[in-house]
Amino acid sequence: YAPWCPACQNLQPEWEKFAEWGEDLEVNIAKVDVTEQPGLSGRFIITALPTIYHCKDGEFRRYQGARTKTDFINFISDQEWKSIEPVSSWFGPSSFLMSSMSALFQLSMWIRHCHGYLTENVGIPVWGSYAVFALATLFSGLILGL
Repeated sequence: YAPWCPACQNLQPEWEKFAEWGEDLEVNIAKVDVTEQPGLSGRFIITALPTIYHCKDGEFRRYQGARTKTDFINFISDQEWKSIEPVSSWFGPSSFLMSSMSALFQLSMWIRHCHGYLTENVGIPVWGSYAVFALATLFSGLILGL
């Protein structure tokens, strides 16, 4: 979820009601703020918010059903999750591909923070920040090329 997302805000009351059932259903129920954990956006291919995953025995399944407390409870208690195909091992969150995607998302957030620091704290104009990153890109390309 993301705190600014209207759909996430609408889901939150139902999700909290469902979370109260976690112990009875013998499941861990959590939520992750992708603005604070950008690497997870890449690792789980988050393209829409909120995105819900079910994980059991290292297999990940994307939940796309109705979003009410009752539907969530039935999904777990009636083992409806068994009817959903698990995410392919190529696209699983621990695969090399998804670890690489996670690293790219984290790099993009680091670049964004650096840009903010250069423009807000150091006082460099926006075009100057872009020039710094362009030179850094050229320099790293030269180093890798050598």
